[in-house]
Amino acid sequence: MNRDLATRIFLTACLVLAAQPLSARQAQQASATAAAAQVATDPDTTLSVTRHQITIGSRVLRYTATTGYLPMRAEDGTPEAWIFFIAYTADDADRATWPVTFTYNGGPGSSSVWLHMGALGPRRIRLTDSGDQLPPPAQFANNEETWLDFTDLVFIDPVLTGFSRPAQGKDKSLFTGVEEDIRSVGDFIRLFTTRFERWASPRFLAGESYGTFRSAGVAQYLQQRHGMYISGISLISSVLDLKTLVFTPGHDLPYALYLPAYTAVAWYHRKLPADLQALPLADAVQRARDFADNDYVRALQRGSALAADEHARVRAGIARFAGLSEDFVERADLRVSDQRFFKELARADGETIGRLDARFRGHDRDAAGETVESDPSYAAIRGPFTGVLNEYLRRELSYRNEMTYEILGGRVQPWNWYGNATGYTNLATPVSATEYTFRHLGGDPALPERVRMTYYESGHMMYIHAPSLRQFTEDARAFYAATLRRRATTRP
Repeated sequence: MNRDLATRIFLTACLVLAAQPLSARQAQQASATAAAAQVATDPDTTLSVTRHQITIGSRVLRYTATTGYLPMRAEDGTPEAWIFFIAYTADDADRATWPVTFTYNGGPGSSSVWLHMGALGPRRIRLTDSGDQLPPPAQFANNEETWLDFTDLVFIDPVLTGFSRPAQGKDKSLFTGVEEDIRSVGDFIRLFTTRFERWASPRFLAGESYGTFRSAGVAQYLQQRHGMYISGISLISSVLDLKTLVFTPGHDLPYALYLPAYTAVAWYHRKLPADLQALPLADAVQRARDFADNDYVRALQRGSALAADEHARVRAGIARFAGLSEDFVERADLRVSDQRFFKELARADGETIGRLDARFRGHDRDAAGETVESDPSYAAIRGPFTGVLNEYLRRELSYRNEMTYEILGGRVQPWNWYGNATGYTNLATPVSATEYTFRHLGGDPALPERVRMTYYESGHMMYIHAPSLRQFTEDARAFYAATLRRRATTRP
């Protein structure tokens, strides 16, 4: 991050392990299916503009929703892509002072539906307080936790997600890579800011999972390419350094970074030893963090030179904090990958642990396998979010489009990583990996003062858990208020 980028960062992390749900094979299959449905003609770019209101506490908030495509064109005017967006703007706000937040999810390959209908938008999917789905069909209701109370919102579906597509004759590889994605999303933000006259507004980014990785690049791209500075960034279930997440032979860092998240999951499922189980969640996680940062890291660094007595002590510690048997930890050579953990923690119960949200449990056909066959947490939310989004677009936003709205799929594969990672990873974004990354940013010594980190007792999409959603909104509100106060007090 550049020293002159005075951007404030609101960072969220979840204390129960989470991950992106698609396997590589599933992604390839989804990509092949989606390729056959590539849009053959330019879409209708007529915007749907509708007006609404929502009651937040005792206040009535009136707002306008603008839904449709923003055509992205080359300098010669030829279309390159059609990017779908949904923007919400408060009717009585002064654009010179009222912020606008550009928001998206991750994947890569995810639409913005999760943050849109799960947390930030004025309408929210109806779930139980714990995040379980209700009997179908899914429904939506007013979201009193909407960020629209303190910022306008622009939900962006990157190319090949949602309804967004490349223009006719444009190869998808122009958009399916780290740098390509940053450029197309950044150019959309520049164009939207110009067309809807938001250059005077404080501008924020809010991304989840891979969307946090995107935000880091987009903030730099906007600054360097367009001279556009960002006031603040919300990193939700953050991942900025992909090597902290990838389990490969000879690369031991992720094993230590994941252990505190394993402790959180085991605590939730009551798989820890009695003394740890009796602690508050944050205290149990902190003890695991202390062990991982010291004894475990040193043991991993020693490799085959680790003394037998130290090996035994560390083995016992891993088993204790992960809720696993010492025998299993020994057979894993002190290195328990996320996939093995999801399969092993509740194996004795004949169940597996969710990856997107590890509070959820499910069953595999092969109870003896090493890795999970599916993600029960994704199965619980995919259908409700898909149904709600499609109904909401047509019924409330008066927008109609007969293409498939790509919620989360493999249409973006293969993804060009440009050496930033070993490949597409369906891994978690654990707390300790995020903390490790921010401890090693280097550069501006004042940067830590501009970073605020918060934690929630739920999964990757912590907002499906009602208590976490309420706290998340209050934390975000405080972050925006502090950032805007700083902006106001530092003006000449």
